[in-house]
Amino acid sequence: MKEIRNNILKSDENCPVRRSLKLLGGKWTLLILFQINERVIRYGELKRAIPGISEKVLIQELNFLVEHKFISKKAYPEIPPKVEYTLTKLGLKALPIADTLAAFGLESL
Repeated sequence: MKEIRNNILKSDENCPVRRSLKLLGGKWTLLILFQINERVIRYGELKRAIPGISEKVLIQELNFLVEHKFISKKAYPEIPPKVEYTLTKLGLKALPIADTLAAFGLESL
């Protein structure tokens, strides 16, 4: 890890930290991934699990995460609509980042 840091001369658009933050740096992004975790979760359950997020923002974040292949969305043709979300392989790779932040948060209490 130290070798990677030493080889980065500037934090331009090629910087791996900047690229990661572009994908994961949203206010709610890691919280959503952390809540989905290794389970299948429905929209309403996810909304209840993240107090303070508006429906509009949750929908935008979910669409962003689907578009960037962090989560998969499965919609069932029912009334009322049933939609389930799961993490993809890429989303599962991001879980250790959320876990590290959670551990840091627990140590900092």
